[in-house]
Amino acid sequence: MATDLRSTEVLTARVRRLHRDISRLQRELLDTLTQLEDAEAWIEEGARDMAHWTTMQLGISRWKAERWQTSGRALQTLPATADAFERGDLGIDKVVELTRFAEFDDEDALVRWARGVSSGAIRRIGDLRARENIQEETVTAERDRWLEYRYADGGRRFRLDAELPGAAGAVVARALDRLGDQIPVMPDEASERLVGARRADALVALCSVQLADDADQDRATVVVHAELDALLDRDTNALIENGPVIGGTTLDRLLCNARMQLVVEHPDGTVQGIGRLMREPAPWMMRQLRHRDGTCRFPGCDARRFTQAHHVEWWSRGGQTDLENLVLVCAFHHRLVHEHSWGLTRDDDGELTWIRPEGLRSRAGPDAA
Repeated sequence: MATDLRSTEVLTARVRRLHRDISRLQRELLDTLTQLEDAEAWIEEGARDMAHWTTMQLGISRWKAERWQTSGRALQTLPATADAFERGDLGIDKVVELTRFAEFDDEDALVRWARGVSSGAIRRIGDLRARENIQEETVTAERDRWLEYRYADGGRRFRLDAELPGAAGAVVARALDRLGDQIPVMPDEASERLVGARRADALVALCSVQLADDADQDRATVVVHAELDALLDRDTNALIENGPVIGGTTLDRLLCNARMQLVVEHPDGTVQGIGRLMREPAPWMMRQLRHRDGTCRFPGCDARRFTQAHHVEWWSRGGQTDLENLVLVCAFHHRLVHEHSWGLTRDDDGELTWIRPEGLRSRAGPDAA
């Protein structure tokens, strides 16, 4: 009996020592992830953002990756919390919750409190403090709500102005910011100064989803006028009817996933030929595609919203709109293929291979080279 007790004490001591070692390494991990975020390490790996990169590399959920990212950033200004974490006095679950609301001035008292309560109790305080900032709606604000829009710059720009009650505005802001977080930033648009551009994209996405349920199918037909060179050379432009000039890479992407009529013209404007009318995959086909692929098929990408059917053999190069030639990708990774020189192939067994712009195979996960 004494031997069993001694063995239990030894094992318990080992667990505590391992916990301290793990906490110290986890503290180092969060700090390193923060450094990688500052260096924008995810851009060259085809990830949408740092959280996506972390899910690719560590195989954890996006929710956990985002919480680790936020906590690691907060620990830079919370030395008492960081020290308690590194010593193992606070585990990572408590640290993640505490850094949601702890501030430098009160963190010493909060660390002492957090040692004696559950992580759930800390989470409830974080939830409560988050709700304290919600504005109450007033009758006057409700009455004065308005929204106006107008075209400017000869129809090339669209301006939108609005004023809403605080509570309604919170709904709009939450929707735009939440959706803006889900819409990936392209490699050349990563600056935080472009957060307004992401909100604009989010608004367009919300409206596009609404229009997608419209029964009038003709509204989705885009007519593009292009010379034959535009189909062969990415540096040659094309023209959307009653719309802007687009580059060859954008034309390729539209040909891949838009309902489009292509008019091929001679340099003098006379029609050389009418291309086949491209429709997005039929609803039944999209249902099957989403059922088969589930999420965007880029490694580590779990996007389900705003996914599109990509033609593995490009439609502009003769690829067919059938399940064998389609793969589900999010808007970000669709643009990565068509406008940022990434490649995608599928072998006879259905295995997908993503090719980086320099021609190397893209690999993700802890064992990636």
